[in-house]
Amino acid sequence: MRILYTTYSILLLLLILASCTYKLPQAVSSKKKQATAPVADSVLIQTAITNISNYRIQPQDVLQIRNMQNSKSIADITPATSTSPGNALATTQAETFQVEDDGTVALTALGHVKVAGLTRAEAAKHIEDLYKGVLLKNPIIDVKIVNLKVTILGEIKTPGNYPLVKDRNTLIEMIGNAGGFTEVADQKNIKIYRGNQTDTAATKIDLNNLNSLAAQRTVIQNDDVIIIGKNQKTLQKENLQNIITTAQPFLILLSTILVVLSITKN
Repeated sequence: MRILYTTYSILLLLLILASCTYKLPQAVSSKKKQATAPVADSVLIQTAITNISNYRIQPQDVLQIRNMQNSKSIADITPATSTSPGNALATTQAETFQVEDDGTVALTALGHVKVAGLTRAEAAKHIEDLYKGVLLKNPIIDVKIVNLKVTILGEIKTPGNYPLVKDRNTLIEMIGNAGGFTEVADQKNIKIYRGNQTDTAATKIDLNNLNSLAAQRTVIQNDDVIIIGKNQKTLQKENLQNIITTAQPFLILLSTILVVLSITKN
């Protein structure tokens, strides 16, 4: 029996060590996040002031350009038809143009038009003035940047990439577009990652805090990544399951030892 008690005590000690080992990385990670959170928040508050309306067109962006005054496509614009007022870009059919590496888009009857560095409104006014001076009578040009997007991951019903279709897109709207939270989502633990491959800032949003809902940092920017974490109850359950999984080989070993000792004693 003394051997049995000794074996049991050793296995119990191993289980405790396994539990502590599992929790240690989480504790270290939590401290790191707490230490860096204030800096990340300040970075995001500064960058979040810029709405999509102030986004500057870049090479490889995809633009949808149309004349709100007429339903004809830009492909129909030729010098021969220039006497017909209002021939312009499609209104009922989406017609897109990719910005070339040199910052231009190729438009019928105009050739390559420089749009890189302009906002959506500035590009529309520029193209409108060019057409007005050559082919069209009183055009109303509309430009949309259709490749802007946000990525939503984690405890959301439909994770994936979602287009930013408005000049101002809020966190709540994007979560709604993605179908809402899953049952195990933690609304106090939403992180927004913003920046590029070499310089990324992160901030934590608590949707139960009314001040967070009104904060500028919840205005979504192009290429933001939103990650929704799991609630504490679910995390604790998963931690327990991991501990049980880790302990299972030791429990099997203990059961085997008990059986062997029982057989030997008999």
